[in-house]
Amino acid sequence: MENLLQVRKLAKAKRPEFIRQDIPKRMKLKLKWRKPKGAHSKIRHNMRGRRKMPTVGYRGPTEVRGMHDSGLHIINVSNIGQLKNLDAKKDGIIVSSAVGKKKRLVIFQKAKEMQLQVLNLNIDEQISKINDFVSAKKKQKEDSKKKEEKKKAEEKKKEKVEEKKDVPQLTDEQKKEAEKKEMDKVLTQKA
Repeated sequence: MENLLQVRKLAKAKRPEFIRQDIPKRMKLKLKWRKPKGAHSKIRHNMRGRRKMPTVGYRGPTEVRGMHDSGLHIINVSNIGQLKNLDAKKDGIIVSSAVGKKKRLVIFQKAKEMQLQVLNLNIDEQISKINDFVSAKKKQKEDSKKKEEKKKAEEKKKEKVEEKKDVPQLTDEQKKEAEKKEMDKVLTQKA
């Protein structure tokens, strides 16, 4: 297996870059390979000194085709159920980009528990990043709740102050009259 991976690596090193005909002349064309179809195309006729076309001879060994460089089969995972059938010695996982952070965290923890290798990431780093993100989000939520509570408390204080302001302010003469009435009430109660 390792020998075949080495053979594939050597074949890949020798393989030319296959780009579309007339790329240097037409900048709007993409580098993606397209087979030349012109009647007089030098590349299609495999003339010497021209670019090579993809052929079967450039392929790697069939036994290791689709494998990762580490010798593991690449399996794209998007939920926890897909981890059940995997073998840690044969399979390596890549978590789908469509998976959210919470689900990704659960998949990473399960993969670590099953000793599965994540081929494109460092599991421990990712778990710590996600945990930090979640804790920061919780802290932010708590802070926003505290701010809301403070605002409500301030609003209540303002309402109380406004209620006190609603009571009309009495002049000195009115205050004296009110005091006399209270004194009269007190005197009448004693008698």
